[in-house]
Amino acid sequence: MDSSLPSKDFQEGGVDDAARPTPTDQSVLQKHVAFFDRNHDGLVYPWETFEGFRAIGAGYFLSMVGAFFINLALSSKTRPGKSPSLFFPIEVKNIHLAKHGSDSGVYDSHGRFENEKFEEIFRKFARTHGNALTSEELNAMLKANREPQDFKGWLASWTEWMALYSLCKDNRGLLRKETIRGVYDGSLFEHMERQRATANKKAWM
Repeated sequence: MDSSLPSKDFQEGGVDDAARPTPTDQSVLQKHVAFFDRNHDGLVYPWETFEGFRAIGAGYFLSMVGAFFINLALSSKTRPGKSPSLFFPIEVKNIHLAKHGSDSGVYDSHGRFENEKFEEIFRKFARTHGNALTSEELNAMLKANREPQDFKGWLASWTEWMALYSLCKDNRGLLRKETIRGVYDGSLFEHMERQRATANKKAWM
């Protein structure tokens, strides 16, 4: 999916954000995950993860694989002290417990947004364009963030960022700063869902 998506409407806050109610006391990490909580009950089941991926334009294969591995990996971590569930729900309120290593550090240990860490991504790695990353610069960032022997963290980070790049790069192959910021707080997902719904509606007219 070629991202014409974070247009000026998104970057300047011109998109209507009232479509999905979000508790104001949520951390940005919780807001990021809450997009996939399609019925707003505080739990994200694999079929909701699948639906969320489809809503932002991911194909069936990526949506199925993402739903399987994300819920399998995160369910038990977000449900401390509880028996495993065959439905693999993710508890939104505990998502900070599932933070993996070798990441950018933009989310702190409580799931809060660290603006200095966010800006550091572009100071260090955005060599071609100051407010965007090329695929090569993205790979350089991922390599720089690797912690020794943290193979699960390496894989998790690579998968997350490659999926983001695939879905959200612009027509010049750039992953823009405001796009990435929107991913961190979940607002980009909502914008993509509305944009896709509008496009589908026009296609039927």
